[in-house]
Amino acid sequence: MRHAALLAAALVMPALAATADPPKNAPPIERPADPKATKIVLIAGSNYYKAGEHDYVANCAVLADLLKQTPNVAPVLALDWPKKADTLDNAKAVVFLFDGAEKHQALKGERLTQVQKLMDAKAGLVQLHQTADYPKDFAPKAREWSGGAWEKGAGERAHWVTTFDKFPEHPVCNGVKPFKIDDGYLFKNTFVAGMKGVTPILRTWNPKSTAKPTGGQDVVAWTYERPEGGRSFTFTGAHLHASFAEEGYRRLLVNGILWAAGVDVPKEGAKVDLDPSELPKYLKPAPAKK
Repeated sequence: MRHAALLAAALVMPALAATADPPKNAPPIERPADPKATKIVLIAGSNYYKAGEHDYVANCAVLADLLKQTPNVAPVLALDWPKKADTLDNAKAVVFLFDGAEKHQALKGERLTQVQKLMDAKAGLVQLHQTADYPKDFAPKAREWSGGAWEKGAGERAHWVTTFDKFPEHPVCNGVKPFKIDDGYLFKNTFVAGMKGVTPILRTWNPKSTAKPTGGQDVVAWTYERPEGGRSFTFTGAHLHASFAEEGYRRLLVNGILWAAGVDVPKEGAKVDLDPSELPKYLKPAPAKK
């Protein structure tokens, strides 16, 4: 149980900050100007598959700009992991968007201590795309954090186009309009017993599959209210940067982050104004013009 042992060791270690210098083309790590504002730390992996796909920095930069449209909310963007441990101090929520499985940034040494400290403080946790993918021996702890996890051998992943037009009564869905996206989903996720505390938010199923989903296998986005307090929101999509052109998509993600941070989500949903023509400007490097 390598990761379980790693967590046990990490919990007795002092919290340290350890990360490489951010790439030159990345936005700087920010500090909230108002200490009374709701601090939300977005941790973006600096690597990417290609411009617009698994483009973690670009996606988190968009989310940070969208979150700034909600009064008294202070997003902080960190690359790979905050260099200074105090970056996470008093954070009301942390957003993960980076590679998963054995590359999972939260599983490296003292970072487990930092995440567990946030969970103990009832901070929110948001997992996007591959960050819901944990090594099998760490999945039980991941489910304590977020209610569900993707495990190799049990879960599946694939790309397909989905129109989401049915949403439950939940603050995360406030003001969310139907949207259509081409995304890469992690599905057949494994949840806490009886899915207690879990609310399915989005459901979709691989159209090429001949089997019918059972027991929540089609759930690709969910919320979780942790028994000891604190909220988590997970969406296993978020593969393509272009999806931010869909108003319903970006409102769902921003609502989810705000809800996890304990911010009241307006009935009409969070403000998420964005000109889709501006999206390529977030990409580093920008795609070549045709």
